[in-house]
Amino acid sequence: KYKHIVSYAASINTIGNALAIDYHAEMPVIRAKGGFAGLSGPAVKYTALANVKQMRELLDNSIDVVGAGGVQTGRDAFEMILCGATAVQVGTCHWTEGPGCFDRICDELKAIMKDKGYGNVEDFRGKLKEWSKEGVALSRQMKMKSKKSDTSGDVQLKASNNNSSIIIAILFAIVAVLLADKLNIVSL
Repeated sequence: KYKHIVSYAASINTIGNALAIDYHAEMPVIRAKGGFAGLSGPAVKYTALANVKQMRELLDNSIDVVGAGGVQTGRDAFEMILCGATAVQVGTCHWTEGPGCFDRICDELKAIMKDKGYGNVEDFRGKLKEWSKEGVALSRQMKMKSKKSDTSGDVQLKASNNNSSIIIAILFAIVAVLLADKLNIVSL
C-alpha cells in the first residue's frame, strides 16, 4: 500500500527509557534530559532481529529493511541479513570502538560467509530456517566441536583489507542513497 512513498525502513533504533550511570563520577553518562535516553547496543540485538524479520515479512519486497540495533560483530551482521536486512547499521559499536569496527565487522562477515560456503549476501538474505530438531542437533554438534578445539565458537579471522573496503564502500553507498532519497535530495 505504501510502497510508492516508503523506500526503506530502519529497525530498530533504541528502546526507551534508559539511564546509564558513570560509576566513577556518580552522574549520568549523557547530559541531555537528565541522562535519560534510549537503550542501544548489545542489549537490544534480539529485539532488533525480531523486528527486522517481522518487517521483512510484512513489507513489500520493494521496501528495503535496514537492520540496526546491537550490531558489533560479523556474526551480528550475518544474523541481521539472515532475518532479511538489506543493509546493516552500526551505531554504538562505532561510538565505543571507532571507525576501525567497520573493517573488523566486514572481515568477520566475510569469514563467516566463506566458512558457510556463501558467495554473496543474496545467498542467505532473508533465508532464516524454521526451528527443527535437526537444526538443534547440528548446533549442539558444532558447539561441542568448537569446545574440543578450545575456541570460543566464533570464526577465526584472517583479514583481507581489499574486499572489506569494497563491502564498506557498498554499504556506505546504500545508506547514502537511502538517506538522500529520504531527504528528497534525489528521487529513486
